[in-house]
Amino acid sequence: GARSPVATQRDTETIAIADIPSPGSQTYALIARGGPFPYERDGTAFGNRERLLPIRNRGYYREYTVNTPGLGHRGTRRIVCGGMPRTPDSCYYTADHYASFRRIVP
Repeated sequence: GARSPVATQRDTETIAIADIPSPGSQTYALIARGGPFPYERDGTAFGNRERLLPIRNRGYYREYTVNTPGLGHRGTRRIVCGGMPRTPDSCYYTADHYASFRRIVP
């Protein structure tokens, strides 16, 4: 059959830490250390309202800002991790403010 032109989220879509725009690797390292984080919203619950990530209980996911140099605000780049704050089960990168995600792999 014909493939739909609509993009779908699959867990097979991945991105390496090294391929996340700088300073994404710094944000990722801060997550493992437990902070301190530069933005007040970092580490707060991410609701997964878009349902693009695997469905989990409320409070499972947390969001972190990947700073965009030159912007005076948080921008659209985030890392969202699920599980324990310092030792997450998995983390995902979004460059477009939660419209799409790619699972982070080492």
